[in-house]
Amino acid sequence: MKLNKVKLGNQGLVIPNIGLGCMGMTGFGDADMYGKSDEKEAIATIHRSLELGGNFLDTADLYGPFKNEQLIAKAIDGNRDKYIIATKFGWEIDDNKQVTWRINGSKDYVKKSVERSLKNLKTDYIDLYYMHRLDKNIPIEETVGAMSDLVKEGKIGYIGLSEVSSETVKRANKVHPISAVQSEYSLFERTVEERGVIQTLNELEIGFVAYSPLGRGFLSGNIKTIDDIPENDFRRGIPRFQEAHFYKNIELVKAIETMAKEKEITPSQLALAWIISKGIIPIPGTKRRKYLEQNIEASTIILTDSDIQKLENIVPLGTDTGATYDEFGMGLLDY
Repeated sequence: MKLNKVKLGNQGLVIPNIGLGCMGMTGFGDADMYGKSDEKEAIATIHRSLELGGNFLDTADLYGPFKNEQLIAKAIDGNRDKYIIATKFGWEIDDNKQVTWRINGSKDYVKKSVERSLKNLKTDYIDLYYMHRLDKNIPIEETVGAMSDLVKEGKIGYIGLSEVSSETVKRANKVHPISAVQSEYSLFERTVEERGVIQTLNELEIGFVAYSPLGRGFLSGNIKTIDDIPENDFRRGIPRFQEAHFYKNIELVKAIETMAKEKEITPSQLALAWIISKGIIPIPGTKRRKYLEQNIEASTIILTDSDIQKLENIVPLGTDTGATYDEFGMGLLDY
């Protein structure tokens, strides 16, 4: 089982058609990201991914902060050239490693952030560098202009944006070609489709990377009650996992599980195959080899048009499954 390679954008970046989201491999401050993590197993998962052709790793300076990039540095030591590393900047982190909870897209902060990430990743170049969130107080042209300088300096290969509107993408792309936009996208979250962002990306030949492609774990089918989410898990503070939406979502998952069972695959594999069928790159997060192998296997599943229609009838476009961030987090999205 080897992954297919696809172009991400039109600037020359080629990646496997499924990536590995690494966020959950480290905690964040006092909170766990999707339960407890084990460094040894996380590193083994990264190595196993490479064996299966999954060399596209997604991280960010925010995760930890810095711990996630440092874990990846440990995992890829001696094999840097075999991996494609994507990381992000934008959440302001001060010199005491404290997150200020402001977004900083200034030219100076772009330069400061990339040097920090290069150091944490123990590398002299980053393959794909994303602006994590739009700084609404600074023109996107300034931020992307600074990122363009990094391309010229050889510190980054390609430029990406995250959670941005069509208008922002168009403005940014005039300054420097954008290779990828990363946003949340799954059967449970299709805002970028509703707002025309995906259409804009297709028109401009910009790749789309889907984070949380399993609805933050809901679509795995492993969550049956609120008690299945660990006490210290950040998802407990997200509206989607609150009682108002939780049990409605469970009913949707049951219908997806029934369809997956008929096809003799897991609900996760069905949800990922649906995304891949649209030419979108999912980056499911896992820190265990068992789930990694299941996820990568999803890339071999072919869905028929009627399969896709059946799935989209279960969760029609516009279905309210609950917000995936609190009010503060939702306010930082560029929609």
